[in-house]
Amino acid sequence: MNQNNSYLLKRIWQYMSPYKVKFILAMIATVLAMISSAIEPFVFGLAITELTSNVVAIAQDVPGAAINYPYIRNVLIFYFIRGMFYHFGTYASQAWMADVVQSSIFDLRQDLANKVHLLPVSYFDNEETGDILAKMTNDVDAISNAMQQTFIQVLNGILGISFALIMMFFIHWQMALMVVIMIPISGTVARWLSGKSQPAFNKQSDSLGHLFGYTQEQLSGFTEIKAYGKQESSIEEFIERNERLRQHGFKASFISSMMMPVMVFIADSVYVLAAIVGTFEVFAGRLSVGNLQAVVQYVMQVNQPVQMLAQLTGMVQAAFAAANRVFTLLDEPEEEQREITQTLPEDVKGSVVFENVRFGYDKENPLMKDISFKVNPGEMVAIVGPTGAGKTTLINLLMRFYDIDSGSIRIDGVDIKDISRETLREHFGMVLQDAWLYTDTIMENIRFGDLNASDVDVIRASKTANVDHFIQTLPNGYQMEINEEANNVSLGQKQLMTIARAVISDPDILILDEATSSVDTRLEKLIQEAMDKVMEGRTSFVIAHRLSTIRNADMILVMDQGNIIEYGTHDDLLAQDGFYADLYNSQFNEDTPAEIHMAY
Repeated sequence: MNQNNSYLLKRIWQYMSPYKVKFILAMIATVLAMISSAIEPFVFGLAITELTSNVVAIAQDVPGAAINYPYIRNVLIFYFIRGMFYHFGTYASQAWMADVVQSSIFDLRQDLANKVHLLPVSYFDNEETGDILAKMTNDVDAISNAMQQTFIQVLNGILGISFALIMMFFIHWQMALMVVIMIPISGTVARWLSGKSQPAFNKQSDSLGHLFGYTQEQLSGFTEIKAYGKQESSIEEFIERNERLRQHGFKASFISSMMMPVMVFIADSVYVLAAIVGTFEVFAGRLSVGNLQAVVQYVMQVNQPVQMLAQLTGMVQAAFAAANRVFTLLDEPEEEQREITQTLPEDVKGSVVFENVRFGYDKENPLMKDISFKVNPGEMVAIVGPTGAGKTTLINLLMRFYDIDSGSIRIDGVDIKDISRETLREHFGMVLQDAWLYTDTIMENIRFGDLNASDVDVIRASKTANVDHFIQTLPNGYQMEINEEANNVSLGQKQLMTIARAVISDPDILILDEATSSVDTRLEKLIQEAMDKVMEGRTSFVIAHRLSTIRNADMILVMDQGNIIEYGTHDDLLAQDGFYADLYNSQFNEDTPAEIHMAY
């Protein structure tokens, strides 16, 4: 076993150790079952030896010769009792081990779920969502299956081989030595094949994760793929990834499948040799017929575990590959937790100051080099600019999804680096362009903004967000359940519900990503009215796509390539006749759709 696999076993044991009492009981029960199994051939051989000698005596007309029924009966009674212990030990070990494994895997899944919430946003920006999902589901299942099927089986194999050899040495040590020679030969072959196949299993596991991620991505965008006629390119990419998985899977399976026939060949060779040597020993009078039968059975008791361990090799290697991916996820660096030295005022006014902010996703190539501006409490700030200008990055820094490299961001005079992220985000409400609803009732989706809100509060917030009328017309109203894809309500309705969610959270600072470009004029008006109600009296940051909706903004930040190139009111910026004026005028040029310039 290589060093990495030993490390992975230690990590797995950390999850099993809280349940070590049941684990030990399972091991004891296994030992009981294997001892009962080991003495079976010997006990049965006693009956065969006695019966054979009785038959021979009768055939030779030995005076008083007869079948020794009392002896055979006692042997069979003992054999039955032994069988009861064997079956009890087998059942108990499986039951206790199942409890240990499922409890351990439950804890592992809990840790993975908790870990995901502690990871920085940058991790999810760089990893496929489907691959993360594969680690949390498929890979954990691979570990669970291997733990359930291999721990007891491996112990059974080791004990079975050990006890069988002990009994063989007790009966005929010369024949036992032949079997002992087989074990290191089998072990050497097994290690060599495992070393060849483990890298292939690692690649197979990674390829499966990437295929899972790609499939999840394509299914989530199925409508867009069909709309743009990209089915062929989607299928071609799937075929390419599937082919990589097929190649790695074939190599892993082929090499590991070689284990079984090689082990069987070695075992069968020893079995035949033992039978031949044992027969000569019987004719020489150095071995009874019953003990010959017992020795042959013990050879099988050694061969079967060796073959079983060979069969488990593929599963174990796949589990090690899965465990490596799972623990790599668990070992990912979490969001940096700075020392908390300040707290926000109890009554947050909403003053926001960016001072000499510098930030880059790549530290060597900063996106923002010197961002400075001030927002007074209650002001509405619009952020505009072309794709990649840094609009979303600016909001991510304000929410501390990323930490700045230098400079400071202050809310009501408090540097946000000196307070906890959780405390900071309690004062924000967000309405994003991609409205997110989860599988539950509409009532609970809106209540997500404040889990302590009453049903009356939810309905009041829905009325403020202009969505109450829509909800009342739906089947079951507020108790209608949003399906898994959230496609049983319209895009506009989803957007209004997320605004209601923001209303019920009663935030001090709002972040709004306008999502009116893909809805009809009536819904656009309702959404804009709802946004205006929510922003009233609150500091608001609006990522603007339709410049006509931000004419009344107290300040407009015009961004390009990560920097603020212009700022001021709508009228001031038009008067400057610069970048903003070009963008604004382009939205009223029928030959230049706004979406080209202002895509998010």
